Amino acid sequence: MRSITVAVAGGTYSIHIGGGLIGRLAEYVTPLAPTSILVVTNDVVAPLHGDKAFAALRDVARTTLLSLPDGESTKCWDSVARILDALVVHGADRRGLVVALGGGVIGDLAGFAASIYMRGIRVVQVPTTLLAQVDSSVGGKTGINHPSGKNLIGTFHQPSVVVSDTDVLQTLPSRELAAGLAEILKHGLLADASYFEEVVADLPALREREAAALARAIGRSCEIKAGVVGRDERESGERALLNLGHTFGHAIEALTGYAQWLHGEAVGCGMVLAADMSKRLGLISERDVRTVQHAVALAGLPPRIEGLRAEDALQSMRGDKKAEAGAVRYIVLEAIGRAAQRTVPDQVVRDTLLAGGFR
Repeated sequence: MRSITVAVAGGTYSIHIGGGLIGRLAEYVTPLAPTSILVVTNDVVAPLHGDKAFAALRDVARTTLLSLPDGESTKCWDSVARILDALVVHGADRRGLVVALGGGVIGDLAGFAASIYMRGIRVVQVPTTLLAQVDSSVGGKTGINHPSGKNLIGTFHQPSVVVSDTDVLQTLPSRELAAGLAEILKHGLLADASYFEEVVADLPALREREAAALARAIGRSCEIKAGVVGRDERESGERALLNLGHTFGHAIEALTGYAQWLHGEAVGCGMVLAADMSKRLGLISERDVRTVQHAVALAGLPPRIEGLRAEDALQSMRGDKKAEAGAVRYIVLEAIGRAAQRTVPDQVVRDTLLAGGFR
């Protein structure tokens, strides 16, 4: 097992990474001395890991399990209301605890509900997808989607602890695994060229779920994100770099109704678009763009999308939560392993989209 510390203004918490950790949840939750525990999961994860999590926690405090429907469409007010209702019905007080057992949707939902119940109770993140283990469970971003954009409603609410059981990745569908690889590639692209090269070399092993390769990638990605979050918890500067590929990706998700593409797939395509845009700005070479395209394809991710309207994407991105006064701040590559934030002329963005399969 490996442990990584995240240090933020309000204190520190640990990320624990290793096999079999769901069965050991009591070790990480007991020190929090909760008066009650609500495990929030979904209908896919519950049959696989719900019983094990419940069994591990029921002797710690009065424990209840709530299962929500799977999918991005669940990330809405109705689901938040169901979590809040469960907390009220089961008498959760300010020492109560929410345990998010699932992927990024469950982590965001459960964290958001915990952040607004009684003005904030604690949450433990137990991510069950690769994407959640390397990205969304770390850093305290919570929220839900709005028809106008992804994650427009949310809070910053850091977890008390993150418990990443790598054994659960063996049951993860291949498409979901590939979606997580997008975020791993992202961390290398924006912060560590050597790590990016290592990940690309390890992609065949990662797609085969080899334990050593997964442990290396999850650990280093969490280190990178923990460092960025520790320096910029509220995304006032450096943390925005973690959105590499996400401005394009969020537009793709919104324009396809959050139903056609997984988040990681949209981000993978978004990173290719960001690389192409960076080349158009004279920041990186065509060879660098091909390097990003090759890595995304090798990860099993779609490097381009066909048929969406470029003007619709531009409009969607202007409404993104990262836009300020209608000006979109894009994350661009200055080199493989180094990213920056810039305002980009609409025509450059439009040319990028058209070259990437938009119409």
